[in-house]
Amino acid sequence: MEATASARNLRGSAQKARLVVDMIRGKDVNQALAILRFTKKRAANAIEKCVRSAIANANEAAEKANISIDPDELWVKTIFVDRGRTKNMRRVRPAPQGRAYRERRHFCHVTVSLSSDSKPEAKAAGNGKADAKPSKLAESKGRKRGGAAAAPRAKRNAPKAETAATETAEKPATKKATKKRASKSKE
Repeated sequence: MEATASARNLRGSAQKARLVVDMIRGKDVNQALAILRFTKKRAANAIEKCVRSAIANANEAAEKANISIDPDELWVKTIFVDRGRTKNMRRVRPAPQGRAYRERRHFCHVTVSLSSDSKPEAKAAGNGKADAKPSKLAESKGRKRGGAAAAPRAKRNAPKAETAATETAEKPATKKATKKRASKSKE
């Protein structure tokens, strides 16, 4: 069973509200409410009210459908923040030399969807991001251009270290030493 709730025209920008929303996406409802309670962001209080409203909507929908639902089994399926209005909410702030800067007051809309269905299985931690994004060395722009950018970094750095070790063994000590030897040989 799914339930949604939305809060419109919340004070603050959508970008700042998304920082809070990203922390609770996919979490259990109790865990999400605890995170929102102790988050020191202004948007957290309004988002917490929206999540509590979604819980109430889930209980109401379950009663109408004559289904028993445990609020502790709910989890945040989707939650997103959209930009709200700024029209007619412009203010003027004094600026240097008699000018005035326009200040826009930002608002946002939050939509929460809770679900009591089982969560989709998460990938194992061992797989990590390597399986999520396959490496595309062959298709990168650097490989198409050719040159030094075409070679992977490990291959570019490895020969330099090897050649540096062999050069120091083969080279005479310094230029000054070779000049002294040359001058001594002339005498």
